[in-house]
Amino acid sequence: MTRDELMAVLEKKRMTEIIELIEDAEQGELEELELVESLGLLMDQELNREVLALLESLGVTIVYVSGDEEDEEDSEDDEDED
Repeated sequence: MTRDELMAVLEKKRMTEIIELIEDAEQGELEELELVESLGLLMDQELNREVLALLESLGVTIVYVSGDEEDEEDSEDDEDED
């Protein structure tokens, strides 16, 4: 899927936040994106792959984090409150 085709799909689905991410990447304002690998960026897996491939082609580094890291931080915060 070309960039224009992808943008048309995103516009049709009113995914303005994703369009903004792509535009930020095109302008050099987005260098890194952290994602929980099991969740991805979009629920539609094919669209998710297309968007991530486009972002990577624009020089964005995709950093995958485990969902456990956020849980661990929350646990540490809870422990600090005790």
